[in-house]
Amino acid sequence: MGYFPAQHVRNFLFLLAISLIAACSGPQETSAAPNAAYVMDARTGETLYAENAESRLHPASLTKMMTLYIAFEEIESGQLSLDTMITVSKNAAAQPPSRLGLKAGQKIQLRYLIRAAAVKSANDAASAIGDHIGGNQERFADRMTRTAKALGMKNTTFRNANGLTSKGHLSTAHDMSILGRRLFYDFPQYYNIFSRRTTDAGLATVANTNRKFLDAYPGADGIKTGYTDAAGFNLTASAERGGVRIIATVLGGTSTPNRNARMAELLDIGFRRAPTDAPTFRPVVPRYAADEELLASADLVEEEEEGGAAKTIRLVMTVKTSPRPLPRPAGTAATDVAVAAMQADIAGALAEATAAPPPADSLEAQALALASAAPEGLSVTASPALKPVQLSSAPRPVKRNAPLYNSVQTVQAAAPAPEVITRLSTSGGRHWGVNLGRFNTRNEADRLLMKMQLAESATLGEGLRKIMQRGGGYDANFMGLTQKQADLACRRLTARSVQCFMIGE
Repeated sequence: MGYFPAQHVRNFLFLLAISLIAACSGPQETSAAPNAAYVMDARTGETLYAENAESRLHPASLTKMMTLYIAFEEIESGQLSLDTMITVSKNAAAQPPSRLGLKAGQKIQLRYLIRAAAVKSANDAASAIGDHIGGNQERFADRMTRTAKALGMKNTTFRNANGLTSKGHLSTAHDMSILGRRLFYDFPQYYNIFSRRTTDAGLATVANTNRKFLDAYPGADGIKTGYTDAAGFNLTASAERGGVRIIATVLGGTSTPNRNARMAELLDIGFRRAPTDAPTFRPVVPRYAADEELLASADLVEEEEEGGAAKTIRLVMTVKTSPRPLPRPAGTAATDVAVAAMQADIAGALAEATAAPPPADSLEAQALALASAAPEGLSVTASPALKPVQLSSAPRPVKRNAPLYNSVQTVQAAAPAPEVITRLSTSGGRHWGVNLGRFNTRNEADRLLMKMQLAESATLGEGLRKIMQRGGGYDANFMGLTQKQADLACRRLTARSVQCFMIGE
């Protein structure tokens, strides 16, 4: 009987372990994932071919298309720039390969993170983008899902910014094709990044994970690959020939060659079926979910008019409770400085509000005249020096055209409620505000502020317009709000397709 010394046994087991690790270290042929495919005429959004296109599967790194879409939104709204320095979070630095090699606490320009996520499909770069924008992985994933719904991606939910397998992180071939189309039409100025074979990502020059398909298929110019064990080999691709653009997605390929061959077949199907003279219908600007908190807290009363010819829905918005704000926790020195600066801004805005009236022919004077032209039956009495403002109304029908109530033809004003007296104050948590973007001129910023204050008087009526000159532009802000008011205002403005973010403590 043969005899193996213990050292030989250990060496054999070590070599076996090395072999297993090498076999599993990269994307290998797999048949674990279901197969799905979808082909779309990018000009019209019409379906040209579908196979299991609505099956919810793992999207893998196709997820990064959404991370990049939101990053582009932030850049276009002025919240970020390509030169913004991003501090790498611990979460981002801990992501597994594919990686750019980021370290926790490291600072790097956003442009390099975008390149690494789009071209190399770097998981740490995508997570760094998401953590910076959302604050953490969970909040950014919630925003990704909300954005997906606004874009018409009905069967998609996200749990992270990079696409690593996570429970509930699912999408469809159809939804990913919708996202690919939105990238092309919504951000054409950034779309070319998806066709770069290599790019400078700051720490290194990285190669495109999709370069083989881009080189092999005539007219291909993007978009994104993906792979995990659970997902298989995924690809959303776009190609243009003779003015016809096709976008297709394949999920669950068994290898890179299998996926690329399947994609070539799908695009060929698309070019055969798509008409050469189809019109181009660009997708409309996404409208994010309107805030439902206002409706949830209101009483909807349905009343039949005499004769039964019609019904009136009355929205009763009477305040039922007025909880006192919680005491402010003791802040740090940095917090105290920030609050002091906020109070200074509010004091400046208060000074502006109590200043002499603007010239009669100015835009502000016209807006104020329009705001003070109250409907018949509504009286507004205001006294100087920020004395209480008293509102009273008679039970007279008032027409409303706010988008939130488009389905309501007539809104009957409620019976006179107890008189409500409000006083603007910097106490009680009114250290918050909202920013509506940066503009080239003060006039542009002021015009938007007046327009939004008139349109959203319910949420911004107590806010003060504040224009701040920064970095060659003018920030349009509403100051002197509570945190709840600022949050509600931003959600309602976002529903109107107006960019908005909260500023405060």
